[in-house]
Amino acid sequence: MTAIIRKDLRGIAANKRLFSALLIVPIVLTIVLPTIFILTLHFAPTEADDFQRLLQMLPVTEQHGDFSKTVAALILNYILPVFFLMIPIMTASIMAASSFVGEKEKHTLETLLYCPLSLKQIFRSKVLASFLLSMTVSILSFLAMIVVLETEIFFTFGGFLLPDIKWLFIMLLISPAISLIAITSIVRFSAKAQSVEEAQQGAIFLILPVLLLVVGQFTGVLLISTWILLAIGVVCALLAWLLLKKAMGKFHYEMLLK
Repeated sequence: MTAIIRKDLRGIAANKRLFSALLIVPIVLTIVLPTIFILTLHFAPTEADDFQRLLQMLPVTEQHGDFSKTVAALILNYILPVFFLMIPIMTASIMAASSFVGEKEKHTLETLLYCPLSLKQIFRSKVLASFLLSMTVSILSFLAMIVVLETEIFFTFGGFLLPDIKWLFIMLLISPAISLIAITSIVRFSAKAQSVEEAQQGAIFLILPVLLLVVGQFTGVLLISTWILLAIGVVCALLAWLLLKKAMGKFHYEMLLK
């Protein structure tokens, strides 16, 4: 299983096109967009008036005396966390989509099936390889975002903003659960698909609810509280476990060899 995981990870690292696509989305969501927000607050504060409706919905304890710092806190602790529901799905769609259909296209599937592992172990290996990559990208994206954002906030507003406790639920519970849901679903699509593009289409249905959540955040329809995040995390974790168990139970040779 370790050999399969290493092979898949090396395959992604060696493919410049896939590796570039793997980095573009996290960089845009966690560095480029937050930087645009902070620079807009600093150089064109009047353009940030659109956040006024969201600020009125914030708890009193999170209201800072300075308007710009309050908006920066809103961005850090309410808007950016939603992006970390999107990054695992986008990352998973790149690697998991090619997990089995990529073997078919390279004519290595038969060799893989002849290895001294059961079909369930092969399935687990493919899921685990994508999961490790997805979580690595998510964690590195979070660290890069915090370093860049805190540096910009310090030089523009003269202080630091501490991440809210909800980031713990995002990074330790929700992000891994959503990643596992996406990977399990896409790996199953990959086993039945005839091309990588066909397998990647399954990710569209997974990311639509997250996009609606992002829209809700920006329009002020919904600001995710800590308790809502915890509930979402528990539901997603249970769903991920059930989906993985069901997928492994229905995984068979005929599905791969069609």
